[in-house]
Amino acid sequence: MSNFIQAQDPLSWLIIIALIGLLIYSIIHDVRIKRRIKSLSDSSVEITPEDFLKLKSQWAGKGRRQIMTGVDYPGVYVLYNNTKRMHYVGQGKKVMARIAQHFTGHGNADVYADWKYGDRFTIKIIKLQGSGFRSLNSLERSTIASYKAFSKGYNKTRGNRG
Repeated sequence: MSNFIQAQDPLSWLIIIALIGLLIYSIIHDVRIKRRIKSLSDSSVEITPEDFLKLKSQWAGKGRRQIMTGVDYPGVYVLYNNTKRMHYVGQGKKVMARIAQHFTGHGNADVYADWKYGDRFTIKIIKLQGSGFRSLNSLERSTIASYKAFSKGYNKTRGNRG
């Protein structure tokens, strides 16, 4: 064993105990956040991009632009490629408009290419309001981590930091 651990100095032991406490707190905090994201995601509606785009065209068409504005809100979305079992997590102050960009060639190029070439996708949306998170950035970062969208998905970063 190292001399640090064998030391009889009470300060050394306090430092060790504090570090162990911080580690335990961090683990518990991460588990709670993952459970919260799963709960939020499980309570959201899952829709295919095709159905989403049909609904969006109905909202925006025939002078119904006001309706689309009324249903657009800040949130985070999870695009799941069922074929490749990969996630993409993003955010938007107008989440519906942002999602539509991905399936019209103005979002993540890899997601769009996979969708155009026939991969099956689903969409889930998590509203910021009522999520328990203070900002879109923190909700997005936590969702990316929960879905491992950076390490095993389409995301190229761990999320915005602002």
